[in-house]
Amino acid sequence: MSYAHKERFIIGVRIQVGVNSVQVIGLKGGFSFEEAVAHFTGLGGEVVLFDPSVVCGKDHILSAVQHAERAFREGTNRAKNILTETVLYAAGERQIGRALAKMKPKGNGGMVAALFDISDDLALDRLGAARDDSLCDASEEKARSLGAELFDGVSPEDAVLEMVAMVDLLKP
Repeated sequence: MSYAHKERFIIGVRIQVGVNSVQVIGLKGGFSFEEAVAHFTGLGGEVVLFDPSVVCGKDHILSAVQHAERAFREGTNRAKNILTETVLYAAGERQIGRALAKMKPKGNGGMVAALFDISDDLALDRLGAARDDSLCDASEEKARSLGAELFDGVSPEDAVLEMVAMVDLLKP
């Protein structure tokens, strides 16, 4: 089946694009970045971890995934894999190093995880984590931290979604 024939849908905070199903969750607990990566990849999928101070709503990350998928489909990707391309879009950056530095968890009380192809049983107790989706909530402070321009009448989340879309214009 060609990519064009694969179903694309958004239901709540789950999205299926191409071959990936993605869910975005907030996590708290005494685990490290490396432990979280090992845990989620051990469940058979892949994960991108973000600092919650720069995640401006779940749709921010889901939009970044959609843009990354489209970049690969159209051959305009800058990164070698969908995970890094997702980080580029989420950060609103053109340079991979800057995007990774901006979005990587800083170890200050939680992480936001984009889980690719992982079942509903996340076994968070084995990680020593608790789900806290409030870490994904949008705010003006988060939008400013990302570098989004805020205007009267435009929500912080919408400003960040526009910033994600603008990455395509930054690419050569």
